[in-house]
Amino acid sequence: QVQLVESGGGLVQPGGSLRLSCAASGSIASIYAMGWYRQAPGKQRELVARITSGGFTNYADVVKGRFTVSRDNAKNTMYLQMSSLKPEDTAVYYCNAAVMATRSDYWGQGTQVTVSS
Repeated sequence: QVQLVESGGGLVQPGGSLRLSCAASGSIASIYAMGWYRQAPGKQRELVARITSGGFTNYADVVKGRFTVSRDNAKNTMYLQMSSLKPEDTAVYYCNAAVMATRSDYWGQGTQVTVSS
């Protein structure tokens, strides 16, 4: 099993920045990729950013150039650095871990990000 805990969400003004963290524990070696997803009220959950065990990254078009995903292997932690935040970025952000061998996905509890004046 893999356990994921997000932190770092909060209320920020448009144009501001936030750094989200996702701490992983359990069967860490089995994780192929980790990613950040978000879900706004009344909308489907969408992929924001993803990073593989090899360090390759992917971003949704709407956040590319503003968000950066990274990992600290020593701390088993994934980060999402968010800059130039917009009201449209308001959502609950979830951490995800994918395990290829068992085709399993694990999710954190989510952290609220609100961008408002």
